[in-house]
Amino acid sequence: MFARRQITVSTCGFPAPVMDSTTMPSSEVLQAPRGTVMTERPQDRDGFVFEEEPDETTFAQGRMAERTYASKSFPLPRPGSADDREPSKFIYKVFDPESESEILREGEEWTFHETPAGRYQFKLLVTRESGNVKEIWIQRVPAVGEGDVKNLLNLGQPEADRLIELLKRLPAIPVTGETSVRVDDSLLRDLFANPESLSAVYSENPEAFRMLIEGDASGRDVVAFAARREQVGRFRRLLEDSEFFDSEVEAAGGGPEALWQGFFEENPWIFGVSLAGQLLTSWNPEKLEQVVAGFSVSGHGKRTDALLRTSGRVKSMVFAEIKTHRTDLLANEYRPGCWRPSSELSGGVAQVQGTVYQASREIGERIGETAEDGSDLPGEFTYLLRPRSFLVIGSLDQLVGAEGGDHREQIRSFELLRRNLVEPEVVTFDELLARAEWVVGLA
Repeated sequence: MFARRQITVSTCGFPAPVMDSTTMPSSEVLQAPRGTVMTERPQDRDGFVFEEEPDETTFAQGRMAERTYASKSFPLPRPGSADDREPSKFIYKVFDPESESEILREGEEWTFHETPAGRYQFKLLVTRESGNVKEIWIQRVPAVGEGDVKNLLNLGQPEADRLIELLKRLPAIPVTGETSVRVDDSLLRDLFANPESLSAVYSENPEAFRMLIEGDASGRDVVAFAARREQVGRFRRLLEDSEFFDSEVEAAGGGPEALWQGFFEENPWIFGVSLAGQLLTSWNPEKLEQVVAGFSVSGHGKRTDALLRTSGRVKSMVFAEIKTHRTDLLANEYRPGCWRPSSELSGGVAQVQGTVYQASREIGERIGETAEDGSDLPGEFTYLLRPRSFLVIGSLDQLVGAEGGDHREQIRSFELLRRNLVEPEVVTFDELLARAEWVVGLA
């Protein structure tokens, strides 16, 4: 490629390896810089030579942007270092951007500035094995005759590794989100190095994970799904594990109904997606239980365990009363093959009907929403036109015989009763659980 003469290549502070034209790497194919004097030499492989010995600036000016260049391997001269005399290479890549831009913050706004650009070169020192980058230089390459290569940035260790790790992790960092995110490099490194250690890493720094998830819509969905799946598991355990249920009642400091009230307060989505074909949302995002009297749905009056409303252009109010899964559905056999409803079931039906009746009478056909200053919100109404109502009570496991099989007469009595009951709709706790499990299973 060049005439047979010795060429000493500058290595930015390192003792320079000495090479002649017969040992220059084949990858070091140069594009002659503009303004360089060349003479034809047919015997040379590339058909030209430089009149003057090329230095690092000449090489940088002659490299082509669509190629990556690697020097010949040489023993790294670093006395006292573990890398001393280890096989090493320089890797080069040049870039020719058409322009340079800056995005600067000025007060509360970000401004964009653009200026003409030149050539830049990335130079990496790789030692011992492929990919083991020991040092990085970012250099400004001048035009021919305008000086030498200028180092803009030099990163040794551990800074070079940090830059490379950043570039590797960029695909995992979301670009959306209203809040800034700060994550320790050690956290990301441990996570990507061993995904199985995720639980251990999370336990060491849960706040970092929370900040990362806040900026990722998909991450929030995953967390919400996991939380709902956990709550459905707790729901099943409350129904099936009597000792667990009793201990939870004792810990909550109230009765069984209060425990279930608290559980559904924490998980209003179970009512929202399980009670009806329409999506139901809580009337008050902070509390399901409401007093329903007066135009503000507050003050003294009838209390309902869960006040909800349908979603959509026309919203309708929905009422629900919550008993417990241990509440009896049926009492004794009234006539052969006919079982009368329990006093709790019939009393719950009367309670719901009375609550809906009084709320409809006092509120009227619809109720408007108000702003914080008491003014009306235009077009925001919820209607009470024969509002739907629900009574959540008991469990179908009660309708079994002594040997555990279906008790057909009890099932018939209960199903005929609730199918012919216009309002409220009677739903058992195990039916509510089954619907919630089905919804979580679809996610």
